[in-house]
Amino acid sequence: MSNRQPFNISEPQRFFLEPSSPKQRQYEALRAYFVEHIPSAEVARTFGYTPGSFQVLCHHFRRQAEPEFFVASRPGPRHQPKKSAAHDLIVELRKANHSVYEISQALKERSLALSPTAVREVLKAEGFAALPRRLDEERPVRVGPTVEAVADARRFSLAPRSFPTRCGGLFLFLPLLAGLDLDALAKLSRLPGSKMIPAAHALRSCLALKLWSLERKSHVMSLVADPGLALFAGLNAIPKKSFLSEAASRVSHEQTLALLAAFHHQTSGDKLLPAQSFNLDFHSVPYHGEHPVVERHYVSMRSRRQSSILTFMAQDADGQAFCYANADLRKGEQADEVLRFIDFWQRHHGALPKHLVFDSQLTTYANLARIDEMGIKFMTLRRRSPALLKEIALLPRSAWRRIELDVPTRKYRTPRVVEQSATVAGKKLRQLFIQDLGHDEPTILLTNDQRSSLPALITRYARRMLIENALSDAVRFFHMDALSSAVGLKVDFDMTLLVIASGLYRLLARQMRGYADAQSRTIFRDLIDMPATVTITGSAVNVHFHRRAHLPIVVDSALFKTPVNIPWWNGLPLIMSA
Repeated sequence: MSNRQPFNISEPQRFFLEPSSPKQRQYEALRAYFVEHIPSAEVARTFGYTPGSFQVLCHHFRRQAEPEFFVASRPGPRHQPKKSAAHDLIVELRKANHSVYEISQALKERSLALSPTAVREVLKAEGFAALPRRLDEERPVRVGPTVEAVADARRFSLAPRSFPTRCGGLFLFLPLLAGLDLDALAKLSRLPGSKMIPAAHALRSCLALKLWSLERKSHVMSLVADPGLALFAGLNAIPKKSFLSEAASRVSHEQTLALLAAFHHQTSGDKLLPAQSFNLDFHSVPYHGEHPVVERHYVSMRSRRQSSILTFMAQDADGQAFCYANADLRKGEQADEVLRFIDFWQRHHGALPKHLVFDSQLTTYANLARIDEMGIKFMTLRRRSPALLKEIALLPRSAWRRIELDVPTRKYRTPRVVEQSATVAGKKLRQLFIQDLGHDEPTILLTNDQRSSLPALITRYARRMLIENALSDAVRFFHMDALSSAVGLKVDFDMTLLVIASGLYRLLARQMRGYADAQSRTIFRDLIDMPATVTITGSAVNVHFHRRAHLPIVVDSALFKTPVNIPWWNGLPLIMSA
């Protein structure tokens, strides 16, 4: 092509030699190839095609070698039917000073739906200018967002009325809360409060959201209009997310410990915590961001180190409820947290814990020696060092003893065991090498319990999975991993609420036939997540539950048989029915 272009190109020549439109460029390129027989690679390079795309163009031309190949596609309709049908009405309404949003709504009511943008385009084409902004009182009355009441205990009313509530199942916890005396809990722990929302009311509100499995404090906005939730807390309306976040920020670690201690004293007669043995573990609550306060810890769920809040949890092995939590930990302090738990238990129960079961990473060998000196039985895994693994591999077959575990539902019931003594931090402990437990690597147990049998020791350590299951339940149901703030202080208070909520779920489960060992999310799904109709009379508060599949289990419990006087309802009794 270049050999036929003159050195100086005139404007008429430029029209043919430098086509501007795609169709003209296609025409000139195809003509050069088919008529002037210029090689396709040179044509593609001259007219700005790739060799492959030009070959595709030639292929399409051979299949459709008609004049229509170069004709522009047919344009769309020259008019818009919807705009044309509504044109006169739009102009008429604008002459009456209606805004584009009002015109759009009027058209929708007359089955001529047009968006405000389409209405604006019609008006602009007709030469109408935008209306000046009007004051709120000058605008027409229409449905808009509602403004919910501000939480104020002084406006709480028990006037006779009836209303539906989505949170009907929460009222099943009221007999337990009435027995706990939350006012005393809030007073003993010096929780923050105000004249509008006293400390006990704030505690009930936070606890209600935790019992109802709300993931974050901000999600309370979907329930602020529910009168049942407000009645549960003893308020005219549930506090908004701003108050909940601000109140949690004012709770110190000393106050959370005081709240835990008061909760232990209040539930001492309910046998919630048999205190025969405890499962201990750490959990890292992941934080997705950067903050100087938040350190990096190993997050097992993601198998990596990342910014997170390290939390220590203690669970009663028989009661299956959390009894202690601490999220106010820094690096270098976690190894001594087991000693702080022992001190907490001794101060508020008057005795040392009897038995502790935990993982190998929870504390140091020096602290194991201190626990042994206190007379506390413990059981832990020992780290699989290369020397220990080599020792296990060199053991003769005759050294192994096969035992049977009295757990019918367990798949691996006949492990092989070698028992020996081991000196750790100057203390002589009992060490067990265990094979055939379902793991690729041998399990190494370390304990100062010199009397229990081998099957009893192995079975008890296998029950340590209870805390793993409880942590999994807490992550999924109580949303343990849903941080509402980077400040560890708020997470610490949230963990304390989790301890109390898990205890309430365990106490409630004992009253429901067949649910004593059920996890919290199962109890919530079957028994708690149900609506109800609340009727307040001058002498009682009646809660009538709507029909549900598992409602007969609730009806058969003791909760339906005896009315309970609720202190923050001026002593009015709660009567539940179905």
